[in-house]
Amino acid sequence: MARPMWNGSISFGLVNIPIKLFNAVKRKTLHFNQLRKSDGCRIRLKKTCQNDGQEVANEDIVKGYEISPDRYVIVSAADLEALQPKTSRIIEIETFIHLDEIHPILYDQSYYLVPDKGAVKPYSLLFAAMQESKKVAIAKFTLRNKEYLAAIHPVGHALTLSTMFFANEIVDQTELEDLPSAETAVAKKELAIAMQLIDSLSSNFVHESYHDEYREKALAMIEKKAEGQEIVEQKAEAVPQKGKVIDLMDALEASLTALKKKPAAKERRKKARAQ
Repeated sequence: MARPMWNGSISFGLVNIPIKLFNAVKRKTLHFNQLRKSDGCRIRLKKTCQNDGQEVANEDIVKGYEISPDRYVIVSAADLEALQPKTSRIIEIETFIHLDEIHPILYDQSYYLVPDKGAVKPYSLLFAAMQESKKVAIAKFTLRNKEYLAAIHPVGHALTLSTMFFANEIVDQTELEDLPSAETAVAKKELAIAMQLIDSLSSNFVHESYHDEYREKALAMIEKKAEGQEIVEQKAEAVPQKGKVIDLMDALEASLTALKKKPAAKERRKKARAQ
């Protein structure tokens, strides 16, 4: 059973909704430990001073913010605690907007919001009102000594909260080299064929059909090794390097022709659309 990682409340006008916050994502990253090759002894990393190489105990470590090379301002836990807003346990809704006003690049981490004891009725009311209005709530809250901007929206049977990057954290596209200008001309005939190609490749998004194939293969290999099976090395097939497209129209037409020769794939896309 999942455990809440944070308890607080949603401030909705004069309504206060006690909630529990759960992680909505369980990352499936493979973690490997470092071992000594000769005997499999676990390697531990020590915190050492870069000047004398001496190990430093945790109680002797303080936080410092570098203001210039090798010059730091020491910041204590009390200093940071004094800066925390008074509403550190409140997710304060500031406005409601349409979902399409938020670009996906702004999203960071996702959580579930679940009503705490006695909060089912106001929680359900907010959930139903957001579903009916098709609006997303923009809120601010503090988690682990950091202030977050967040979007709250109903998904399935729960309200979800997605933390968002602040505007000054997004790289401005003017910093990108070689980006085509908005005035770059596109031939109408090429655009028409590109649209056909997109339509031929279009289907409904079925999330469950996508898998982390590398992780699955790695776990299968680890399981075989744990059982003492011999692992036969299989060299990955070399992927032929594609040269630059000489004629864009030829490439588009060849892509459409190749798709028409794959009836099975086309049939799968039709079934996906029909679901």
